[in-house]
Amino acid sequence: MSEKPLDAVLDDLAKFYILLVLNEGTIHGYGIIRKYHARTGRTLSAGTLYPFLQHLEKQSIVTCEDKPVGKRPRREYCLTSKGRRSVSRLLERFASITAAAIESNLQVCASCGCKVYEGAHIEEVDGNQVAFCCHHCAAAYRKQHQNSK
Repeated sequence: MSEKPLDAVLDDLAKFYILLVLNEGTIHGYGIIRKYHARTGRTLSAGTLYPFLQHLEKQSIVTCEDKPVGKRPRREYCLTSKGRRSVSRLLERFASITAAAIESNLQVCASCGCKVYEGAHIEEVDGNQVAFCCHHCAAAYRKQHQNSK
């Protein structure tokens, strides 16, 4: 994959994250930049943020209001009701994409049926590798398996 398509994906993820921050409540632009950096360790440029916020405002997803702070007003951004509905739908779609990505890496406990992403307890049962969520479920499974013989 060349750098350009990857850059576009990363830009889209930055925009997705901006929407997540806005979903938390009213915030000014520098606050979004700080939260983005604190949570991702990456820098969000003003050249990415402010044009995107203007686009969201034109789409009636975000409103902005100047609040007096010191000598200069601070522009604060807030999702509209349409914006909250849009972000909610976006989060649902993201959750299903994430679940699909994780699903292939899950193991199911042979005893209780819970799904384990990583760190499953593996034991050999009748020559087969069997996954469990913990050693307690493995012991319960062995006990039940021995009683059924």
